[in-house]
Amino acid sequence: MYNLFELDEWKIIERSFDPSKQKQAESIFSIGNGSFGQRANFEESYSGDSLQGSYVGGVYYPDKTRVGWWKNGYPEYFAKVLNSCNWIGLNIEVDGENLDISKGKLKSFTRELDMYQGTLKRSFRIQLNNGKELEITSLRFCSMANEEIAAISYSVTPLNFSGNVKFIPYLDAKVLNHDANYDEFFWEEDACKVDVKKGILTTRTKKTDFTVATAMRFSFWRENELLEIHPNIAKREFYLENNFEHFLEQGVAYTLKKYIAITSTINHSVFALESKAINQLRAAYISGFNSLLEDHRAAWASIWKNADIIIDGDVAAQQAIRFNIFQLYQTYTGKNAKLNIGPKGFTGEKYGGATYWDTEAYCLPFFLKTADPKIARQLLVYRYNHLQKAIENAEKLGFKDGAALYPMVTMNGEECHNEWEITFEEIHRNGAIAFGIYNYIRHTGDTAYLAEFGRPVLIGIAKFWAQRFNWSTDRNAFVMLGVTGPNEYENNVNNNWYTNYIARWCIEYALKVNADLSESIGTALTDKEVMDWQKIVSNVYFPKIENSRVFLQQDGFLDKELLNANDIPESERPINQNWSWDRILRSVFIKQADVLQGLYLFEDHFDQQTIQDNFNFYEPKTVHESSLSPCVHVILAAKIGMMEKAYELYLRTSRLDLDDYNHEADEGLHITSMAGTWMSVVEGMAGVRITEKGLSVQPNIPKVWKKYAFQILYKQSPIHIEVNQESCSITNNGNKSIDFSINNRACSLSSGETSSFNIN
Repeated sequence: MYNLFELDEWKIIERSFDPSKQKQAESIFSIGNGSFGQRANFEESYSGDSLQGSYVGGVYYPDKTRVGWWKNGYPEYFAKVLNSCNWIGLNIEVDGENLDISKGKLKSFTRELDMYQGTLKRSFRIQLNNGKELEITSLRFCSMANEEIAAISYSVTPLNFSGNVKFIPYLDAKVLNHDANYDEFFWEEDACKVDVKKGILTTRTKKTDFTVATAMRFSFWRENELLEIHPNIAKREFYLENNFEHFLEQGVAYTLKKYIAITSTINHSVFALESKAINQLRAAYISGFNSLLEDHRAAWASIWKNADIIIDGDVAAQQAIRFNIFQLYQTYTGKNAKLNIGPKGFTGEKYGGATYWDTEAYCLPFFLKTADPKIARQLLVYRYNHLQKAIENAEKLGFKDGAALYPMVTMNGEECHNEWEITFEEIHRNGAIAFGIYNYIRHTGDTAYLAEFGRPVLIGIAKFWAQRFNWSTDRNAFVMLGVTGPNEYENNVNNNWYTNYIARWCIEYALKVNADLSESIGTALTDKEVMDWQKIVSNVYFPKIENSRVFLQQDGFLDKELLNANDIPESERPINQNWSWDRILRSVFIKQADVLQGLYLFEDHFDQQTIQDNFNFYEPKTVHESSLSPCVHVILAAKIGMMEKAYELYLRTSRLDLDDYNHEADEGLHITSMAGTWMSVVEGMAGVRITEKGLSVQPNIPKVWKKYAFQILYKQSPIHIEVNQESCSITNNGNKSIDFSINNRACSLSSGETSSFNIN
């Protein structure tokens, strides 16, 4: 791997402009606030290769599925996360020449993402073709204190001349999705109003009728002096602008401060939308740029106080973990129950949809340990609210009696993924949702949630699994045919070990929850259902290599040529960009953890040797071309004492986008897998587990780290953990005593108490 940008503990820094990296940089330097976000496009004109991207949470378009042969039950559309109004726009003209980095002579360039403060700063010096030289400095942020506000400070300093410069702040809603199936434009214009130093554009999506209002106001300054200007106004369809010329003195900075409000019908009625945007904008304008920035910085400081991981002695590792935490909180703050965690967040369009199984399998553990439990609860209630849609999804495939199949990809509970092997076969996603409920309960003990929201979801999922298994007379067991496991490089397989295992567990857990709640709220199952399900639980078939502890990924896996990933020539990596799909499917190579995913989730079901034997068999065959893969391997490698391998894979998962390991950062970042990076440190290196028995810690540390430290929430008590090469210290920052175990030794800490333990 290589570093795309400079290493720094709190910042991502680009010291010179490379047009070939621009789309990657637009993703990596993205900013957002959980409600909307913006790729790191330039404010001024840029004629080079770029992916313009401004996104509003929850707003989507049902782009008609494009397939050659329609199959029964196939989703009618693929949800598109929409590219919405470009609010950053600010064109600069000098003597009729447009400022454009790709056309002038660039003399210096710096771009800086400050993760602690949540700001994107850029500065450059450029000589235009007319010989005029300018210095530009911009700073922008999407407010974490007010999730409907953003602001830009854009300064222009003439370096070798005094003269008129034209400023054109604008809003442009004539934007396209580059991945539209039929090159369709997804928006209608509802209103376009422009006045002196302000304007508002209101657009509505076709079909879904989401409405978004984007409003701007601006002020103009000579250093610290507010200037009175008299701009012209103009508008056309989907576009409005102010434009004005002003005489700029050589060597003096002139700054345009642009304030933005973005409101949508996700949060407001369509009748109140424009007035909400205008009122929010007025308040932001009166507060001023510096005040908004201070509130924004304070909000980020509060997040970092709870969520930061400190790594001493390894700048690459430190930068990476903070980058992952930063992007996670930019994507989801938990303030809006209608939103979920999109796989690209606000950094790109690829994958569509807002909700994958990634939320429960990867993101839920992160929020359970770093945020108020109501955020994790909210993510799970989101699934409860989609239960009826999950039942309808299952009915389309022939299931009945309330069986629920949650979608692989969704915006509103409907399945909207347009690849057959994902839509119909990758049904293990149901298991991740059930496990998420189980994980939440063992963290919080919230039985009220379980009774009202959890049990109905668990019962619906278990009904699906009970119907999806079928009895095999030949094997004298229940089997599951025609599935795709987490490893998407094997489609339509029989008896995928992970899917069979988590399906059986789901039925077993649903039975337990139903029994536990029967006395207080009554049963949700008939006696016949209980008996039938118990029979399945006792008789599921699991493929295994004979006379070993190794579970077979699925039937026939040993028929493949048993090569290792290091047998693949480097010129052919990643194989998903160099091999045919046919060749990939026939190969032994694993895209992401499959059997190992099950051993991670259910590690307390297996002994250490079983985990080690399966890791040693499968890890060498894994190419990690899914962002969700390396983190699971880190956790297991640390558990079995393979710290060099754990560290190697930690760097791969944590710097996946920063170093663009899979050559796809230009399309957007892998947001949901970033929670797996956090898990790699907390659950992997530190060995933190919260089980039905309570909190346990089994700390390790890579040789290259001097120490690392973080805080988790355990039963709503903040627990600080620090590990160095010799010892581990644990501090109870809560207001009540806690019990836990470290290296299988029972311990207790009073409020405010710290204890240290030898880790060797």
